[in-house]
Amino acid sequence: MADDILRMRGITKTFPGVKALQDVALSVRRGEIHAICGENGAGKSTLMKVLSGVYPHGSYDGEITFEGEPCEFSGIHDSERRGIVIIHQELALCAQLSIAENLFLGNELSHRGLIDWNRTNHEAAALLERVGLKENPTTPVLDIGVGKQQLVEIAKALSKEVRLLILDEPTAALNDEDSAHLLDLLRGLREQGITCVIISHKLNEIAAIADSITILRDGRTIETLDMKVDDVTENRIISGMVGRDLSDRFPPHTPNIGDEVLRIEDWTVHSTTQRGRVVVSDANLVLRRGEIVGLAGLMGAGRTELAMSVFGRAYGTDISGRIFKNGQEISVRSVRDAIRHGIAYVTEDRKRYGLNLIEDIKRNVSAVGLGKLARRGWVNENEEHRVAEGFRRSMNIKAPGVATTTGTLSGGNQQKVVLSKWIFTDPDVLILDEPTRGIDVGAKYEIYSIVNKLADEGKAVLVISSELPELLGLCDRIYALSAGHVTGEVDRAEATQERLMQYMTKGQE
Repeated sequence: MADDILRMRGITKTFPGVKALQDVALSVRRGEIHAICGENGAGKSTLMKVLSGVYPHGSYDGEITFEGEPCEFSGIHDSERRGIVIIHQELALCAQLSIAENLFLGNELSHRGLIDWNRTNHEAAALLERVGLKENPTTPVLDIGVGKQQLVEIAKALSKEVRLLILDEPTAALNDEDSAHLLDLLRGLREQGITCVIISHKLNEIAAIADSITILRDGRTIETLDMKVDDVTENRIISGMVGRDLSDRFPPHTPNIGDEVLRIEDWTVHSTTQRGRVVVSDANLVLRRGEIVGLAGLMGAGRTELAMSVFGRAYGTDISGRIFKNGQEISVRSVRDAIRHGIAYVTEDRKRYGLNLIEDIKRNVSAVGLGKLARRGWVNENEEHRVAEGFRRSMNIKAPGVATTTGTLSGGNQQKVVLSKWIFTDPDVLILDEPTRGIDVGAKYEIYSIVNKLADEGKAVLVISSELPELLGLCDRIYALSAGHVTGEVDRAEATQERLMQYMTKGQE
C-alpha cells in the first residue's frame, strides 16, 4: 500500500536445526505504532534483527522494502543510515560513561579531530528534553535507574534521525510509573511522524497504545489486526499466539492446605546502602503446606528485600526477628542455612542471578544440589544427566537435550530451568519472585500449572508479583506490603484489586 513505510515479504531465517522464521510477512504503515505479539520463540526478535541488519542480507531469504526502496542491509550501520534504529531488550549502554557520551558513542561530535564537549553536552541536553528526562548530560549511566536508561536509548535513536524505531520488550523491566511515561513518549513520537514497532508480552499495554498488531506463532505470520477496524480482544490475540483458546488464564486448582510450615515474626531489615533506613519493619507472615500465598506491593514496598533477607540474609543489615519451621525456631544466617532448612528462593532476575547462561541445562539444574550427586568429592555425571533429563521432560523444557546452552532458550524455558534447579533441592518452602516476568501468556499458564503441582505436593509457595490479576488468579491468600509494613491479609474469596490497592497504598502512622 502507498502509506506503508515498511514491507517485509517471504522472510525465512534458518539456524542449525531450527527454522526460526518461515515465509513471514509484515507491513507497517507510516506514522503508526505497530505491535508484534507472539510466544517466546515465535520469531519476533529474530524478525526485527533481520530488519535492522543484525542478521545481514544473504543470511535469510525474502525481501525488505523501506520507504518504497528495496533494502539489503549488510549490518546495523546500514539500517541506521536509512533511519531504522533498534533498541534491544538488553540495553546497549556503557555504564561507566556519561549520558552524553553514550548518546553520541560511535557518532562523536568533533572539531579538528577532537571531541567538542560543549556541543556534545548541549545537544545531549536537547535530546534529553525531547524524551522528558531531567538529568545532567554528564551524569554516568550507572547512576540512573533502568527506566531512565530506556529513555537514554530512545534519545540516542533520535540523535540518529530515526524514522522507524524498533523497541524489543521496552517495559519488561520497568515499574508501572516508568512504563506509563515510556508509552506517553511513544505517543508523542507518533505525533512527530516517527513510526514505531514494539514487541511486548503486556497485552494491556498493546491495547492501550498500538494502532495495529501482527501476531506470530512458530515463526509464521498468523494475522495482522487493525485496532480501529477489527474486533480485537485480548482473547483473540492470545488465541492467535498460542493456537488455542485460553479463556481461563489460570489452570483450575483446588487447594489442600495443611499445617503451618514457616512462620516469620517481627522481621525487620535495614538497607544495605542507606545507613539507618528500615526497608522491612516488624513483618509477620505464615505459610502452610499446600498453600500458595501472594505478596503484593508497589515498587519499593520491600517485597524482594523481605524475601531475600529470609533466604539466609541474602539482603540487608541489622536484621532482627524470628523464623519458625514446623513450630521450631530455626537459625537462618546464610544461604547454606536456608537451603539446609528447606527454603528456596527463585530470583526475579533469572539472567543475572538465577542462571549461568553460558552453561548447559544439566549444569544449571544440578548447581545447587551437587551434594546429592557427589560421592567423596566426585560428581556422578551419569546421575547428573539423568536428573536433568528428568526435569527437562517433566517441566516440558523445550530444548533438544540437557546439553543445550541455557542462554539460547526462551524466557519461559529459562524460568523452568531455574525452577528445576531449586525443586531439585527438595524444599518445603519455595519463594518465587516475579516468576512470570518477561514471558508470554502461554508460558505463564505452564508456570502456573507447575506452581499448582508444587502446592499439591505439600510445599508452601510464596509468590511475589507486580501483577495483581496474577496474584488474584493464582494465590489462596495474599499479604499486602506498604513501605516495609505488612498492611493487610486477604483470603482468595475476599480479594479484589481495589482492596489490595488500598492496603498497598496505606500510609504509616
